[in-house]
Amino acid sequence: MKQLIVSIWVVLVFCLSYSVHAQETTRLLSLEDAQRISDAAESRARQDNWNVVIAILDAGGHLVALRRMDGTQIGSVDVGIQKATSALKFKRPTKVFEDAVKSGNVHIISLPGVVAVEGGLPIRDGDRVIGSIGVSGVTSAQDGIIAAAGLESF
Repeated sequence: MKQLIVSIWVVLVFCLSYSVHAQETTRLLSLEDAQRISDAAESRARQDNWNVVIAILDAGGHLVALRRMDGTQIGSVDVGIQKATSALKFKRPTKVFEDAVKSGNVHIISLPGVVAVEGGLPIRDGDRVIGSIGVSGVTSAQDGIIAAAGLESF
């Protein structure tokens, strides 16, 4: 009986220490992070007078920040969010899908949630995807430039 109690105690201590360690090493995308990324992306867009929507999602796919610059068409709100969602779900830039379609792999667009237009990028902390950015409003290449500038600030 004493051995059983000691064994249970050891297991509990191990589980608790593992849980605490896991919490310490998992970084979450904060509102401050999202604002910094959005600020950098908007700053890059303003350099060329590009009006865009900037959407930042957390690891769960929830909108953390959305910025629609003055003059940006309202359709870009949905497109920016969809680009961010695609980059998050598939853990890769949406340009990968755009390039695949351009090279003839059109079947890629039949995958649920794929947006085959540049401008969506995953946000990583080491090997983990902790969020994403989606930009829409100008050409897809320009959207990609803006999204990359946002990520550089992270």
